Amino acid sequence: MGAVVVLTLIGLTGCSSDDDSGDPETKSTAGRSQTVQTPRPPAGPDRVGPAPTAVPSVRDWKAVRGPGWKPTKYTRVVTDDSSLAGEAKLLASELKVDAAKGEARPGDVELKRGGGGAREGYVLSSREGQIKITGAADAGVFYGTRTLLQTYRAQGRFAEGTVRDKPDRPQRGFMLDIARKHFSASWIEARVRQLGDLKMNQLQLHLSDDQAFRIESDTHPEVVSDPHLTKAQIRRIIRLAKSRHIEVIPEIDSPGHLGAVLKAHPDLQLRSASGNVARGAIDIGKAKSAKIVDDLLGEYADLFPGTYAHVGGDEYQALMTEDPATSYPGLAELARKRYGGKADIQDLATDWINKRAAVLRKHGKKPQVWNDGMHRGGVVKPSRGREVAYWTGKEMGERKPEEYLKEGWKVVNLNDEYLYYVLGQPNQFTYPTGQRIYESWTPAVLRGTSAVPSRWAGRDRILGGRFAVWCDLAGAQSVGEVARGIRLPLAATSQKLWGSGEPDGSWGAFVKRVSEVE
Repeated sequence: MGAVVVLTLIGLTGCSSDDDSGDPETKSTAGRSQTVQTPRPPAGPDRVGPAPTAVPSVRDWKAVRGPGWKPTKYTRVVTDDSSLAGEAKLLASELKVDAAKGEARPGDVELKRGGGGAREGYVLSSREGQIKITGAADAGVFYGTRTLLQTYRAQGRFAEGTVRDKPDRPQRGFMLDIARKHFSASWIEARVRQLGDLKMNQLQLHLSDDQAFRIESDTHPEVVSDPHLTKAQIRRIIRLAKSRHIEVIPEIDSPGHLGAVLKAHPDLQLRSASGNVARGAIDIGKAKSAKIVDDLLGEYADLFPGTYAHVGGDEYQALMTEDPATSYPGLAELARKRYGGKADIQDLATDWINKRAAVLRKHGKKPQVWNDGMHRGGVVKPSRGREVAYWTGKEMGERKPEEYLKEGWKVVNLNDEYLYYVLGQPNQFTYPTGQRIYESWTPAVLRGTSAVPSRWAGRDRILGGRFAVWCDLAGAQSVGEVARGIRLPLAATSQKLWGSGEPDGSWGAFVKRVSEVE
């Protein structure tokens, strides 16, 4: 290490410990003299230290000459802002030091609210053996702590300099199908911690599908499958997610993908003119159908406290035949009766989603809907105040993403070409690789492999994206295999949503960085 400067600090205030590790080096040292050894500034070619090691990588780093920061047995995480107490306690436990209030001293990490700038942005300053992380909002401060923690894991210290960092896209997330395959609460919590470290801020849970309905219900307990998550487990997941500034988004998909609900209510099953059952499709012509779905939407809108809820809207079997009116004449007749002679089943389906979205808005939610629940033309138009989750261009009557953007819809990218991890790889899906996402995908690549024109690609139009796990063939992988399979794809998705959409170095270097910061 070379020579050191010896500083003697007298009469320091006590540390309030939030760490129950039992490590004597993390306990209060009030009222006694301390000797803190601080490395001299590097000299010669090593006059400035290395850039931070983080995933996603920081967007701006200015190094200066100086010793940098490294925790000692006297280091504390300090904040006087009560809203940051959780961030301070978490970082202190991860660094195995104390959390405290009061004035920061050499060796400490100080967390502060302040300044303008982006809500999720932060400034991390490493000066004279002390770290200061400042953000306009708590989320930004938290992301700064992730950069510090990851760099410390990789380098054992943090060089002298300043990070100025903020995300490119406001929505950065992960979608998990817990209907077709049961994932334990502890497995989901592990993913929440992983998402937090990757600076991702959304977890969408696909709660129901044809195979199962895997969440406790008070309004319709008859539809619940076993095993399932209890509301107590969901609340625990939500609390953990909140501590990482992650919103948990519930999805009750309708009017398709309701097979588990229909198993308990077979009278609501949609049937064709020939008597064939339309798998997973509810009869949207029956008032009782709307009542059950609205009960569930309202129940979970109240359970999940965030901004968003997802109404689904994809793959409704009545619209996936060559001649819907001939296959389902009852629905076609009802559409004409309600909306006029030019109306068809598409209008009935659009009105269904409009009304479900209205239910969510009454509960204070902003609705999101799959793109194939948004139909071209028609007598009934999709209601505003929703966002479009674009996943495919393979649906009947497919619409290019540019159509939605030109019409003024805000879009979230779930491109099934890159971001769909479908268990068992059915229907020509292949497991996505982190390398392909890292090297080829950007938020502007909404469909296939081509980006939309740059005039439509800004963060004000394409809000971000989510990596998705679908469990079509649930037994194809264990939950452990899923966790290992999505590790690098999730990291790559995080990098491309936080940064400018471009890779930061080679794929090999990125993989090395991921391993170093975990």
